[in-house]
Amino acid sequence: MWSSVFFIAVVAINIGSYFMESKSKKAKMSKFEGVLMGMGNPLLDISATVGQDVLDKYEVKLDTAILAEEKHLPVYKELMEKYNPDFIAGGATQNSIRVAQWMLKEKKDQTAFMGCVGNDEYGQTLEQCASKDGVLVHYMKDETTPTGTCAALIKGGERSLIANLAAANNFKPTHLETDKAKEIIESAKYYYIAGFFLTVSVESLVKVTEHALANNKVFLLNLSAPFIVDFFSDQLATALEYADFLFGNESEAAGFAKKHDLGEDLKEVALKVAAMP
Repeated sequence: MWSSVFFIAVVAINIGSYFMESKSKKAKMSKFEGVLMGMGNPLLDISATVGQDVLDKYEVKLDTAILAEEKHLPVYKELMEKYNPDFIAGGATQNSIRVAQWMLKEKKDQTAFMGCVGNDEYGQTLEQCASKDGVLVHYMKDETTPTGTCAALIKGGERSLIANLAAANNFKPTHLETDKAKEIIESAKYYYIAGFFLTVSVESLVKVTEHALANNKVFLLNLSAPFIVDFFSDQLATALEYADFLFGNESEAAGFAKKHDLGEDLKEVALKVAAMP
């Protein structure tokens, strides 16, 4: 959680400085004149307070985030039938972009987000929530797969997240060739992508980060969860070479250190990671 908070603060400060500078410039800009773009997995969060029995039933632990397996799929229906859940527009990256937009305050549409949703009510809800917050959303819409959901199981102030990506898993690099996507990529100066997206389309990430690299722009990457470090290490290694900023909490950093034999002192681990290509 704290890695996302720190990301939002760092980016908002930098974007705020850029925005004040850019207001005095009268250079012709594209229709989207924002400076921050996020790309990730848009999900509708289904959030409820549960007992330990539910955590045990679905074999999950607090303060973890996992991708749903077959054994986890009944949890979404159970939350809706047995609890009074909150439905919240979510997805780690989309949430970070929404809060960054709120922090900027200066002007709407300084931020944009891309991801894949289904052509359904949940997808419309996500778009309405983000747009209301001032974020320009440019979703790829899957006609055959429903919008992804995330069960947020809350107990004692902590939570366990079970993500069923569904349509979010179907984002394709071809979406980046649309006129609006090109407009967003061209205008943005900062690009934020969480490690969760590495399970979906590394090719899309590389396409965006190659643009950032070629144009001396800033790419920000989040480790997101220990399972990303453990099971998607090759994809993470590809993304890491482009990263100007890397965010991670203690458990993610410890997992990265263990995976790459960097020791247990997290301060030393941070320095070693910063020295990587």
